[in-house]
Amino acid sequence: MKTQQPINRNCHALRLSSKPEKQLTRRALLRCGISMTAVFAIGITGVSSLAQTERVLARSPQASKPNVVFILMDNLGYGEVGCYGGGVTRGAPTPRIDKLATEGTRLTNFNVEAQCTPSRSALMTGRFAIRSGTHSVPIGGGLDGLTQWEVTIAETLSAAGYATAAHGKWHLGSDQTRLPNAQGFDEWYGIPRTTDEALWPADPAARAAGVRFEQIMEGRKGEKSRDVVVYDLEQRRLIDAEITRRTIDFMKRSVTAGKPFYAFVPFTLVHFPTLPNPKFAGKTGFGDFPDALAEMDSNVGEILDAIDAMSIRENTIVVFTSDNGPEAIWPWQGSSGPWRGYYFTHMEGSLRAPFIIRWPGRIPAGRVSNEIVHEVDTYTTFAKIAGAQIPQDRPIDGMDQTDFLLGKSEKSSREGFPVFVADRLEGVKWRNWKIVFYDEQRDWWTPPTKLGSPKAFNLITDPKEEYPQTGLQSSWIAGPAIKVMVDFEHSLKKYPPIAPGTPDPYTPRSVVDDK
Repeated sequence: MKTQQPINRNCHALRLSSKPEKQLTRRALLRCGISMTAVFAIGITGVSSLAQTERVLARSPQASKPNVVFILMDNLGYGEVGCYGGGVTRGAPTPRIDKLATEGTRLTNFNVEAQCTPSRSALMTGRFAIRSGTHSVPIGGGLDGLTQWEVTIAETLSAAGYATAAHGKWHLGSDQTRLPNAQGFDEWYGIPRTTDEALWPADPAARAAGVRFEQIMEGRKGEKSRDVVVYDLEQRRLIDAEITRRTIDFMKRSVTAGKPFYAFVPFTLVHFPTLPNPKFAGKTGFGDFPDALAEMDSNVGEILDAIDAMSIRENTIVVFTSDNGPEAIWPWQGSSGPWRGYYFTHMEGSLRAPFIIRWPGRIPAGRVSNEIVHEVDTYTTFAKIAGAQIPQDRPIDGMDQTDFLLGKSEKSSREGFPVFVADRLEGVKWRNWKIVFYDEQRDWWTPPTKLGSPKAFNLITDPKEEYPQTGLQSSWIAGPAIKVMVDFEHSLKKYPPIAPGTPDPYTPRSVVDDK
């Protein structure tokens, strides 16, 4: 395993100097590990600009591991951001996020799990949530979240020398043993569960019943997390600004310490109640939801500006995405863009999320791709880029998308995946096709209805899934699509899934391969 090289303090001083002409001596450059050949290759002859120096430093051994800033919005539909057809049409331009898309690659077929908890589980473990006992959002009582047996992306990158932090919504365990600082993150701040609980403190009946309200918490690795303040409607408006501030502070401290960092930024917007920070209330003139979109864009912009101010842009991967499709409840309903359906369903509006990734000079700028990628792939891909080792004792569903994202291949490593909603296998996606075994749902409270015969949809010619082609000339699609399902079901038989609520310590059952 690669180890992070120790920071050279003289090199760090060179980067921070406000008078580069006094620092750019041959000795100072050599102390940074930069050869004179490299110096002259970019035109430095004794006096140069700070910008030129930064480009050399970005290629030095100290910068060999890229930073990762992973911005995850909550319930942000495909059609909310300007570059995905939203922005002004949703009452709020998103210029900073749109500009980020022009600087990197934008995916139009990035797929997520159908609910908050399974989606976050998939990102953290690189495994479909049905494997981890996290296939559904927990509703009250009992042990919830990831077992200690799971290996999170934070643990994986920490072992490769990264500083790690999570600031925002967790939703992968409320117990002290399952909060972020017990799952590989060096530090965290945010809410353990979900934002709708911010409605509870204002409810007289809830207060009279003695309900323990959700707390905003903070903690560090090796210590217990502590309560900071009750998460009520006032704090709901303020929390994303604080998430932004703490994320930037973490990045600054990591840069000062000379460590590559992984900043997981799971914002709480635009989950209901969708309430903007007071600074953005009334900004658009179209109400709370568009005002919250404006705040979201501004928060993303602040993080991007901080990356530039620290001169780490060229060695920092930035991701902007969402955990699932939009909300269906008025007045917080979101937009699925060209797709149909909301989260908690197998519809494309639930599964497709915006995904933008920037890594200057490495990931092609201005590229748009409709290749299938699933969120589990980010685990494997970032581990590969960081030189980290992924677990070998369990199935990892994530596929390495490094060559695809770097533009070395036009094709994704993935052709399809099983579509689970809670613990139900409701469909399979394969290339531009989807086969579904349950009838469509518009919302998350309608009971699921199993079909007598599967339906097949061509998502290119029928993006809203309105005209099933089952039994027609395209019935051949059943073969490759069903193979995806059969292969995954065989894997579940070989490696039985963890049951929700399983306590620690968890030991996987040994199952003999019966192929």
